[in-house]
Amino acid sequence: MAIKVTMPRLSDTMTEGTVATWLKKVGDKVSEGDILAEIETDKATMEFESFNEGTLLHIGIQAGETAPVDSLLAIIGNEGEDISALLAGGAAAPAAKAPKADAPAAEAKTETAAPAKAAELPKGVVVVTMPRLSDTMTEGTVATWLKKVGDTVAEGDILAEIETDKATMEFESFNAGTLLYIGIQEGNTAPVDSLLAIIGPAGTDISGIADNFTAGGAATTSAPAAEETKAAPAAEKAQEAVAETSNGGRILASPLAKKIASDKGIQLSQVKGSGENGRIVKSDIENFTPSAQTQTASSAPAAKQEAAPSSAPKVFVPAGEVYTEEIKNSQMRKIIAKRLSESLFTAPHYNLVIEVSMDEAMQARAAINSVPDTKVSFNDMVIKACALALKKHPKINSTWKEDAIIINHHVNIGVAVAVEDGLVVPVLKFTDAMSLSQIGGSVRDLAGRAKNKKLGPQEMEGSTFTVSNLGMFGITEFNSIINQPNSAILSVGAIVEKPVVKNGQIVVGNTMMLSLACDHRTIDGATGAQFLQTLKQYIESPVTMLA
Repeated sequence: MAIKVTMPRLSDTMTEGTVATWLKKVGDKVSEGDILAEIETDKATMEFESFNEGTLLHIGIQAGETAPVDSLLAIIGNEGEDISALLAGGAAAPAAKAPKADAPAAEAKTETAAPAKAAELPKGVVVVTMPRLSDTMTEGTVATWLKKVGDTVAEGDILAEIETDKATMEFESFNAGTLLYIGIQEGNTAPVDSLLAIIGPAGTDISGIADNFTAGGAATTSAPAAEETKAAPAAEKAQEAVAETSNGGRILASPLAKKIASDKGIQLSQVKGSGENGRIVKSDIENFTPSAQTQTASSAPAAKQEAAPSSAPKVFVPAGEVYTEEIKNSQMRKIIAKRLSESLFTAPHYNLVIEVSMDEAMQARAAINSVPDTKVSFNDMVIKACALALKKHPKINSTWKEDAIIINHHVNIGVAVAVEDGLVVPVLKFTDAMSLSQIGGSVRDLAGRAKNKKLGPQEMEGSTFTVSNLGMFGITEFNSIINQPNSAILSVGAIVEKPVVKNGQIVVGNTMMLSLACDHRTIDGATGAQFLQTLKQYIESPVTMLA
């Protein structure tokens, strides 16, 4: 079955895109993961890959042309498949196919006009689709709806919080009107470009629009209309995430808040909701402090205390009993698995290791931090040294393409940050132009917002080199997997106090191990070794970084 491919939203501020280059032409076979085209956004030129396989049957936006997000970009289907109905329903459709020779002209006109009329939207009605909020996002989960059906929506209002593979982000409306329909309920996951909502003038009849959208080739998670009424009570109960309290009262909580509370072992009855009608939302759980737990436990009815033995934890008496736990993979975990597997199996990795003396760096850091309102970490010093060394060895700051090696003369260093669900890499743009204190402040800000899932996609894009530090966990040496499209990643270990030889004498010194993982397609061993030598010089003599 033929599938419509629409102009993707490749950044949260993108409203239209320009097709820079088509890498496939009509008639070409397309596999899932193939790069269809390079698309210019408001921020960068990015590769757009196919999430479907088949034959490229139609190109709706030619190279060099600009079109709004969600415009018809292409159609993929089976070779020779009739796509006239899809073209007639598309906003950017070319002229319809000529009618068969034996069919009257008037009849052909009626057949082609009917689908177009069915696909027309009432005046002022806009279909909102699941946005692509990061370059690696293929599907999203609606964490929280901040508007409900019937609410007035202004341009710029936050419609919902959407969980991507990297963060939970606020999704704002680009249209004004009334929220007429919600296509993806809280807690549900759907592919990019699925029907998310419908906005239009209050009282507009939108019956059939959701069905027409599905019939047009876009996937949604909505249930069939015949089952919608029957399932409504259960869906409403699930959306409200109602919990029973000990006194029979009800607690309203969003699915995301309920999940976080369950993960943290927090009882919803102890949390005060700040949402509508006292509804508990994510921030209430994150800001909750269990100060009232002891008082609640002491005031429990005696009857319930008598029943406590029956709810005592199970004792695993039989020796060797098999016990497993299944944890559903989050979007972030799925993408981490996919990207790192692709990197390890496509880029020929090799590692270079060097030991660096940290004695002078420790003295320099102490002197810098003695200045009021200044705080610099060893990791900040390593990042600064990397930025300067990359300017001297630009081949390390490169990207592999099948037909060329791209040398990046700007330095954007990604800093790996561990978060609850996995790993994110916020990016310090133009790191070489930043001072040590600027690097320190930026890293603390980005790391803090990363752990709270408040980073924007643009803050995790465009890295040319990556630094990963496990020294704070006591890890002395390790090897990382390259964060493609980078060609290298530096692994930073802990500072260790040990005997060292200086001027022929054994003395106590402080050293640190650095391991550089390189892509052998772009970086030869000697090139990587020269970069590490320069990096060592900067770290061992921090004053040279201030020149």
